[in-house]
Amino acid sequence: MRIDTSKGFKVLSLFDGISCGMVALERAGISVERYVAYEIDKYAIKVSQKNYPQIEQMGDVTTADFTQYKGFDLLIGGSPCTYWSIAKKGREITPDGVGGQLFMHFVRALKESGCKYFLYENNYSIHKDIKAFISEQLGVEPIMINSALVSAQQRKRCYWTNIPNVQQPKDKRILLKDILESGIPWQEKSYAYTTRCQAAIFKDTLEKHRHTMVAEPFIYQRPHGFNKGGIKIKSKMPTVTATGSFIHNNYIIEPIRIGQYGNGGQGQRIYSPYGKSVALSANGGGQGAKTGLYLISIDETPKLKCKIYTVNNGCVECNGKSYFINLPDGDYIIRKLTPVEAERLQTLPDNYTEGISNTQRYKCIGNGWTVDVIAHIFKYLEV
Repeated sequence: MRIDTSKGFKVLSLFDGISCGMVALERAGISVERYVAYEIDKYAIKVSQKNYPQIEQMGDVTTADFTQYKGFDLLIGGSPCTYWSIAKKGREITPDGVGGQLFMHFVRALKESGCKYFLYENNYSIHKDIKAFISEQLGVEPIMINSALVSAQQRKRCYWTNIPNVQQPKDKRILLKDILESGIPWQEKSYAYTTRCQAAIFKDTLEKHRHTMVAEPFIYQRPHGFNKGGIKIKSKMPTVTATGSFIHNNYIIEPIRIGQYGNGGQGQRIYSPYGKSVALSANGGGQGAKTGLYLISIDETPKLKCKIYTVNNGCVECNGKSYFINLPDGDYIIRKLTPVEAERLQTLPDNYTEGISNTQRYKCIGNGWTVDVIAHIFKYLEV
């Protein structure tokens, strides 16, 4: 059944968050006449309003009269999975709890508005009885799509929709290394990004396989021209009085390569900060291939506030226990993902959530949708 969208879609979004649905509609090439959002988190609303000031923010779904949206084309939403997720101790396994009550507002909105199409999303890990209840209420079976097909994270979600003929998206083969601002990953894909990822702890990442973290190579000067971790420095760090082809009119005009690690590939070359940067490469590989690696001397390592982890023979020690890790031998600082990297996991535009604290950015991103999955589904709309 085709619908008249000559003026654009009229969209009703419940539990809208940071309006990932609007981003997905744009990405799918669908024009929007009205987008009405129900959301109560003030930080999520702030992000939404920054990016889409035209969105109509209506507040709490529990007090809404959805009959005013008769004639709307599309209802979308995903009620909070907090109550149903397998990650929650003592989670609800029947639909008669708080999670079920919130979901029923989606059902109520569908009945009261009469939207022609709907899309409801929730966690793949919810109990089978709750999945069956959702299917009964909406009259369709869920489609499981793993965000790994379109992003750098493993994130299985169920989608209930009456949009016809939705198929699995093609694998874009995006890896974790492709979305990093810097550093080296030790896994191909990120674990599912959630609101808890902002509190990532290295030991938990290693043992419980959650809350993805990244290794930043740590290089510091060692006696006799060698660095710990097998990094060999060719010579002393040049000064501005160095001679040779690097100098022109008393300025250094070329990158100064002073060492390497591993096989010395493009991403393993070490440069002096006293020369020019190597050319930035958007399509470069991992490690230093995109930006180059630069040697910074640190006189006293113990003054650093962050802990340095040493990888030796493919193992790293953390809290007195040894773990296998897929990193080259050497010294590393282990960090959590940056807000921009988290946005990229959800296939959001860079700095989409900028303007609120990092803590709230991580939370909003974790509560959001993987945009490219939603955009893929929307492309099956009969418009």
